[in-house]
Amino acid sequence: MQFDDDAPLDPSQVEDARATRPRPGGGGMPGGCMAPIGRRGGCLTLALAVAGLLLFGVVPSPFGGDESGRQSGGQAPSAPPALSPSGNLAERCRTGADADQSEDCRIVGTVNSIQSYWRAEFGRQGRMVYRQARTVLFSRTVNTGCGAANSAAGPFYCPPDRKVYLDLTFFDALQRDYGAEGGPFAQAYVVAHEYGHHVQNLLGTMERLGGAGLPGSGSASVRLELQADCYAGVWARNAVRTGFYQEPFSKADIHQALSAAAAVGDDSIQRRSQGRVNPDAFTHGTSRQRAKWFSRGYESGQPRRCDTFSGDI
Repeated sequence: MQFDDDAPLDPSQVEDARATRPRPGGGGMPGGCMAPIGRRGGCLTLALAVAGLLLFGVVPSPFGGDESGRQSGGQAPSAPPALSPSGNLAERCRTGADADQSEDCRIVGTVNSIQSYWRAEFGRQGRMVYRQARTVLFSRTVNTGCGAANSAAGPFYCPPDRKVYLDLTFFDALQRDYGAEGGPFAQAYVVAHEYGHHVQNLLGTMERLGGAGLPGSGSASVRLELQADCYAGVWARNAVRTGFYQEPFSKADIHQALSAAAAVGDDSIQRRSQGRVNPDAFTHGTSRQRAKWFSRGYESGQPRRCDTFSGDI
């Protein structure tokens, strides 16, 4: 995974909130970050299966809710604090050469490439104009349009404020706790998955689902997540055309993504945490399904091949 050294980066697409903390009295995320799709303030996470352990009673929710995910106290979340557009990222992340040397700048370059692809794809399909979504880098806790969140949720996309939230320590946990291979392209896959949710939001896919956010092996929640995996694969196939990368991704790069996808499969996480697999509690799909749909997107390079809502998954 090598960036083009001369590719200009746009750090304004990434906010650095790592020096901020949510304001007191901010309340928790409605229903936790696990609010069913279609509910006000519901959030979607790549690690929803990880956060699902919080919802389904393995440990208490870190967002102020009880083990069923209901919010205690009924307090509405506060508005997110005003954040600097990019902190000092603007000074440090100027070209692809910087992205090859710094994890922060690599995230900036990845976000730039993903949004460049989707902007072009929306234009090619004659759809609505693509609206950019910023990525917010945070540490431990953050206020969002979905309420106050912390790192236990993993990376997530918040539909109300149209932002991706990412604590970079998640990538260490992905290797340490869930057995993923790790590496730069595993990070890129995670970010691309979250932007897949942004695309779903823009296209109205989430809205059409209404309140269909209950778990289960064939649920709308699982299908939505697998589609985001597929969209991540589509971007990966087309990434070099965005001008940010020196050459197409290698087999080793793609293997990193497949390893990450398999590591956060519902069955893999349940087996590690509970010693058994419960398909009725699935929220993201199995390891096999996640790898399958990323591969389908990557092999086809076409978003239309990512219809997870028709037929078997």
